[in-house]
Amino acid sequence: MAEPLTPADLDALRALDTPTVCNALEVVAPDRRGGGYSVEPFFCPRPELPPIVGYARTATIRAMHPSGRDSAGDTAARVVYYHYVGESTGDLPTVVVLEDLDAVPGYGAWWGEVNTNIHQGLGVAGVVTNGSIRDLDDCAAGFQMLAGMAGPSHAWVHVVEHGGPVTVHGMTVRHDDLIHADRHGAVIVPAEVARQIPTAAADIATAERRIIDAAQAPGFDADVLAELLEGSAGH
Repeated sequence: MAEPLTPADLDALRALDTPTVCNALEVVAPDRRGGGYSVEPFFCPRPELPPIVGYARTATIRAMHPSGRDSAGDTAARVVYYHYVGESTGDLPTVVVLEDLDAVPGYGAWWGEVNTNIHQGLGVAGVVTNGSIRDLDDCAAGFQMLAGMAGPSHAWVHVVEHGGPVTVHGMTVRHDDLIHADRHGAVIVPAEVARQIPTAAADIATAERRIIDAAQAPGFDADVLAELLEGSAGH
């Protein structure tokens, strides 16, 4: 069994953008080329933030109608959810992946000024959700959000379940999946190949740089490109 990933391993992944991680996965885990990443449109209000990397904490919500619980029941459900999200992972961050089950996802926002600060305090680096977010100017500094939309109200938003599989932006995520996300989207990184990704990414960057440099040089044409591509075949 592979040794658990360390904070340094996650830092190395965090130094790469999400498209680069996907490129590297095509090399180190070829069977993952066609899945395991977001494939639907989303809203990212903070595209300037660096990538986030962390272990998935999953949950589902609804907001179009009351939960059917009394106030104490709703509070108790929230507390249980927060305990789940805040379970210690040592020095390793988490990412909440939250599926809005409503017929109109985003009808009510779970994420705003209060919940982003709570989650950040519990060690969460950001959220990937098909639901809505609000209080955009007042959300916790540095907290990344990939959401379905922005919305003004929280309506009757409440947690339905936590810890089970969820599907958000076409990506099915399970508890403790390793998530890499930035303004481009999100991808699940298989833990067993995570340490290979930085080296594979560097090799890909070197090959791409040769092509880009040639494309920007005088005399570039399709014949030059063909020679470069033939020389890189199989690498």
